[in-house]
Amino acid sequence: MHFTLTEEQQMIRQAARDFAQQQCLPGVIERDEKQIFPREQVMQLAELGFMGMMVSPAYGGSGLDTVSYVLAMEEISKIDASTSVCMSVNNSLVCWGLENYGTEAQKQKYLTPLAQGRKNGELYIGAFLLSEPEAGSDATSQHTSAVDKGDYYLLNGIKNWITNGSSASVYLVIAQTDNTLGSHGINAFIVEKNSPGVQVGAKENKMGIRGSDTHSISFIDVKVPKENRIGDDGFGFKFAMKTLAGGRIGIASQALGIASGAYERALAYSKQRKAFGKEIMNHQAIQFKLADMATRIEASRLMCLKAAWEKDNGLDYTLSGSMAKVYASETAMWVTTEAVQVHGGYGYVKEYHVERLMRDAKITQIYEGTSEVQRIVIGRSVLKD
Repeated sequence: MHFTLTEEQQMIRQAARDFAQQQCLPGVIERDEKQIFPREQVMQLAELGFMGMMVSPAYGGSGLDTVSYVLAMEEISKIDASTSVCMSVNNSLVCWGLENYGTEAQKQKYLTPLAQGRKNGELYIGAFLLSEPEAGSDATSQHTSAVDKGDYYLLNGIKNWITNGSSASVYLVIAQTDNTLGSHGINAFIVEKNSPGVQVGAKENKMGIRGSDTHSISFIDVKVPKENRIGDDGFGFKFAMKTLAGGRIGIASQALGIASGAYERALAYSKQRKAFGKEIMNHQAIQFKLADMATRIEASRLMCLKAAWEKDNGLDYTLSGSMAKVYASETAMWVTTEAVQVHGGYGYVKEYHVERLMRDAKITQIYEGTSEVQRIVIGRSVLKD
């Protein structure tokens, strides 16, 4: 068992840290307030090779391991979770799913520009469309339909809470083909955003990660070529679950980063702020808060890295990924709340950043599988033992 990072992994972490400090930090408060999509930052991530980190170089990716991805996600999330979630969706949900289950033609046409994050000099990223108005945690209750018309499927329905909704060029859409077969009648499709019948709804006015563009997407008689189905007929639900299992490592890493960012700010503030004649770091009440923050963050980091290591070594990471996500996300919510408390009244104003980090933390307990869903996954696993 080794706890040291390779030289390459350390370089990736430092590159992500430098990018976050130099490119994400300036203007992050304004982007949050005005809900500005971080297009420039995402384009720069593409230039760094961070939009297809784990994709093979044969398809335009960086060919890095999942551990490197976790390290990069943590560093960027410390500063700007709105940017990191764009990176997470493109890497974990879109590129990974296409590389592992797409046809060679699909990989050549879609995966290569997605891994590069650009096409013809323009931003080119993806989105994962699973959730619906009545199908959130219950992903089997798909109302979006894809009717087989021979050479194509006719797609109708609506998807909710879609990250990269208006900025993505490509959607991976989960839809019901045969209601009589339940989850075995679900398929996954590659749908181009500019296809006739695709409509992007208004941007959601969210509590946190306000820079990321979250929309509902409607499909009205959208023709999807047969060759754009991913996998065999009926593979869609398994595709979604397998993809989300890896995606949870990305969101766990995002939660870890949010917690780490809040802790670092609370620690620095405690060394500057004085109360009762001495810096507040010298008060035991504050020391205990910082000690608990550091301990929970370190535990979260080890869980994220373990899940990433299992994925890199071809092991079953379903349990470790769910454990990492539920623990890291709840740690993020707790740490950010405590960071606001350490800052006192200053923590409640935007210029000190921790109130934004607290708002950003909450979504990590909800998307890509709520904490309740993670506990279902964990519970079923431990009961098998």
